[in-house]
Amino acid sequence: MEREATMVIVAEGFQASDNVAGWSFKDLDVLLSDIKQVVKMRTIGSSFIYAFLLFLAMLAIFNTQVLSIFRRRKEMGMLMALGLTRLQLIRLFTLEGALNGVLAAIMAAIYGMPLLIQLARNGIGLPAEMMDQAGWAIGSRLFPSYGAALVIGTAFLVLIVTTVVSYFPTRKIAKLKPTDALRGKLT
Repeated sequence: MEREATMVIVAEGFQASDNVAGWSFKDLDVLLSDIKQVVKMRTIGSSFIYAFLLFLAMLAIFNTQVLSIFRRRKEMGMLMALGLTRLQLIRLFTLEGALNGVLAAIMAAIYGMPLLIQLARNGIGLPAEMMDQAGWAIGSRLFPSYGAALVIGTAFLVLIVTTVVSYFPTRKIAKLKPTDALRGKLT
């Protein structure tokens, strides 16, 4: 019919044929292009938020590690005075920081996995007035989508950051003379 839309359900992999005059087949990529564009823009925006939150986590980890290592400089001086080389001292405290990161990842998994599973099953409820302002049909619940690559990649990145921020302050204190470290001096 002229100026009318017709919805036809087709099998997967269907290819449009030109034998119907006045009818043009539009696949899902064409029909959903506006929504896919909005999702793409939101994904870019959420990537900035993800990077910002990751930066805050790195800053908190760095501050904690620096405070821990600088408070233990007398202990480090004693270990150096007992014969530990600077390289061994750096390895010891860097390994300790890395193990703290592993423990944090385990604790985060214990607390976080039930929450992630619950959100994936039940979704996040949205108020009715928010759905009206969206501008397109949206369900009353949003179901987050996070894959294993995102979860494991983030945990691995935080583990690497924990190890790196354990290394740098330890290296600075390991350059001290054992007598200065025992006295608590930093120069």
